[in-house]
Amino acid sequence: MKMPDLNSLDAVHPRDAEAAPRGYSAHANPSTEDLSAPDTIPGHPLGVKPSGNALLAAENLRDAIGVFNLLPDELISMLLEYLDGPSLVSVGRTCKAFYAFTRAEDLWKALFVGSPPAKFNWNGTWRATYLNIPPSEVCILDCSNLYSDILHRPFHCAHISLEPYVNNIPARNQIARLPDLSFEEFNENWSETPFILTEPVKQWAAYKNWSVDTLLAEYGEAVFRAEAVDWPLYKYVEYMANNSDESPLYLFDRAFVSNMGLKVGQEPEAAYWPPPCFGEDFFSVLGNDRPDRQWLIIGPERSGSTFHKDPNATSAWNAVIRGSKYWIMFPSSSKLPPPPGVYVSDDQSEVTSPLSIAEWLFGFHAEARRTPGCIEGICGEGEILHVPSGWWHLVVNTEPAIAITQNFIPRAHLTAALDFLSNKADQISGFRKDVQNPYERFVAQMQQSHPELLEEALAELKKKTEGKKRKWDEIVHGKTEQDESGDNTSGGFSFGFGDDGSDVEVP
Repeated sequence: MKMPDLNSLDAVHPRDAEAAPRGYSAHANPSTEDLSAPDTIPGHPLGVKPSGNALLAAENLRDAIGVFNLLPDELISMLLEYLDGPSLVSVGRTCKAFYAFTRAEDLWKALFVGSPPAKFNWNGTWRATYLNIPPSEVCILDCSNLYSDILHRPFHCAHISLEPYVNNIPARNQIARLPDLSFEEFNENWSETPFILTEPVKQWAAYKNWSVDTLLAEYGEAVFRAEAVDWPLYKYVEYMANNSDESPLYLFDRAFVSNMGLKVGQEPEAAYWPPPCFGEDFFSVLGNDRPDRQWLIIGPERSGSTFHKDPNATSAWNAVIRGSKYWIMFPSSSKLPPPPGVYVSDDQSEVTSPLSIAEWLFGFHAEARRTPGCIEGICGEGEILHVPSGWWHLVVNTEPAIAITQNFIPRAHLTAALDFLSNKADQISGFRKDVQNPYERFVAQMQQSHPELLEEALAELKKKTEGKKRKWDEIVHGKTEQDESGDNTSGGFSFGFGDDGSDVEVP
């Protein structure tokens, strides 16, 4: 058996080799066999089994790794992250167990992203692509006597069916569905609520004309951002049609309008425009200094975004051009915890959750569906979903999809945006580096364009801040409004930081 990936790297084709001329196709290699039925999880390609199977096993390949057998699988995987490609290949040649550990796709994805080649052929996996090994020459060793959750879980999560999680949504959880909304109806009744509109997108030229094939025909050589890599569209579509990643790479490009030469908004022959209910966006007062606001999103089934809130306290709309997306959402409040399985730092600047969408669905979806405030829905082809400012949301493609999303500040959330820009300067994102003091600049432009709305929003923000200060005084100093009037003589317990005059930051 020829095993090029077990030989020295000298025998491996240079990964910068010029790709052969080609015609673009949106379809996977027809010679690639589909090994799994729609609802069946196939066996691990190397035969690796979950750790529990080791309890009754007569043999365990882990015994061959010597002193490393003392280390847990998690630590072995972490140590391998420090090795380069040649070293991983060398370690993988020592025994079957280490071959399986060094085949972990995350290791090779990190190497590829850290040093992406100018030219490459996508060979179905990150390892085969990084080492430029044709699929027919990838060695498959029998590692069926190796038992590891660390190695088996990503493969399992990459193949679980989405259907049990995205179907049979309880009636109480359903996202509201409407044909359309006027600007007035949105501001009066719907600015705080997620909903799906079923009609506006169907008027767009993008909806009528775009598909993966038509985009390939016109923009196949154009470079788009897909998470941490910049790929020509035809390369991404090759990946999209032939990968088995637990978390598939998601094309999420903020410069697509200029790169594709599109006309948008109210321009003649526009590819798309926001529905009237989303037409007001106060960040527009900043002109070209505004933060990023619009993205083209393309991805295969199972790709998407784990739980997050949209940046800078903005609201958003997400329009599906092709395919469909499942959404699960939770309101944000100081009185409510984050979604199940999501952990947030005190200042909400860091969010920790399972590494993949599938892992969250597998471990937390049932609990989330029972949690008060949870709402869910499928946004189908030609539909558009509203994400209010501050709402937690997870989204996953239930089939290959193309979408456009745009962030905006409606009047109902102007105060929230001012609060964020003013009090969370370290979390502001999307502005060019030369845009200094976004809060001050935004306030100055709002003063010129919308002075009355700005005055109302700042007054509301001041009231909110004073309420926090009163609450802080009650907690730290034991003060109440009665204390401040001098009528309270109870002498209740209080605590402080040793200096009543110190300027303690209000949380």
